[in-house]
Amino acid sequence: MPIRVLTCSGRVRPERAPRGFLGSALIKNLERPNGRNALARANAQRDSLGPAKLVRWVPCMQRREAVAILAGAAVAWPLAARGQQKTIPVIGILGSSSPRLLQPAVVELRRGLSETGYVEGQNLAIEYRWAEGHYDRLPALAADLVGRKIDVIATNGGASSALAAKAATSTIPVVFVAADPVGAGLVASLARPGGNLTGFSILSSALTPKRLELLSELVPQARLIALLVNPNSPSAESIIRDMQEAARGKGLQLTIINAGTESEINTAFTTLVSLHAGALIVAADPFLFSRREQLVALAAHYPSPAIFVEREFAVAGGLISYGTSFAAVFHQQGIYVGKILKGANPADLPVQQPTKFELVINLKTATALGLTVPQSLLVRADEIIE
Repeated sequence: MPIRVLTCSGRVRPERAPRGFLGSALIKNLERPNGRNALARANAQRDSLGPAKLVRWVPCMQRREAVAILAGAAVAWPLAARGQQKTIPVIGILGSSSPRLLQPAVVELRRGLSETGYVEGQNLAIEYRWAEGHYDRLPALAADLVGRKIDVIATNGGASSALAAKAATSTIPVVFVAADPVGAGLVASLARPGGNLTGFSILSSALTPKRLELLSELVPQARLIALLVNPNSPSAESIIRDMQEAARGKGLQLTIINAGTESEINTAFTTLVSLHAGALIVAADPFLFSRREQLVALAAHYPSPAIFVEREFAVAGGLISYGTSFAAVFHQQGIYVGKILKGANPADLPVQQPTKFELVINLKTATALGLTVPQSLLVRADEIIE
């Protein structure tokens, strides 16, 4: 469409409408001398423009000023274009423990993500936050992730990290791994979690009576059993309740020993010896998991036959472990996160329960404790460490 340009001299010159910015035609017009009455002459000719579109008159300026404006526009355009490009999704990992201890879990989570098409460093970014066993840090870490407007939060290390994420946001999807999601108040039900949370129940608390059964089979002479729990854990009460019921059913005495710090773990074992407890059950807990090397060393030093939750305890020298296959759970967690990134609603994804459990026996430790592992246990073991 033709337009008419008012030049600095006040003359009206028809031109074809340029595409985008006025370009060199504008610079040419701006180069003309700035007459004192240019605006007046332009206004006087307004009625003669007819139906053609009038371009607003701009006071003249020096050539270098005009070039600077055009150069700025040229730079601004690609910057604006880049700003409009789609950014890759970002997820946050919120862990109750340390990156060193949870590295295997992160590896499995990444593997699950890759199966849904997301690879860190290519089309996905991951923000990591670790509480290093200090639960009181979790709320601030969760709030930091939410403030960065990430797309999904994946929590590990039990209900504590999941509860911190839930308190920090009601809109960002959260995929958790926790012992008792319903009991901890994370979801309304396993089948229909509702809200912005879903994930995986690892049944650590529910398996506590099974651990008592296995320990009694391995150490049948033990009549007094000690249960080591972290009193700061949201699952502590339910673990104690379930264990007390199981002990009554087997006619065993149960004593509860609390340990929520490194020094309290040391004290717990001196208490264990003074009580003449015949065996020890270490409850599922992220903090206790983070202190597994200390726990295994103390159990060997005093010595005390002990059963643990995670395979990593037996690998580190613990006598026996029985629990969920965490590798399988965190792999599935990665798949769930990938589904949500693709548009799935967490409220529509049921909380999954594990189907694979691992019984690991360390024969070397059993020999050091003077124990003979029954054949009935050996044939059921998923892994035997010699």
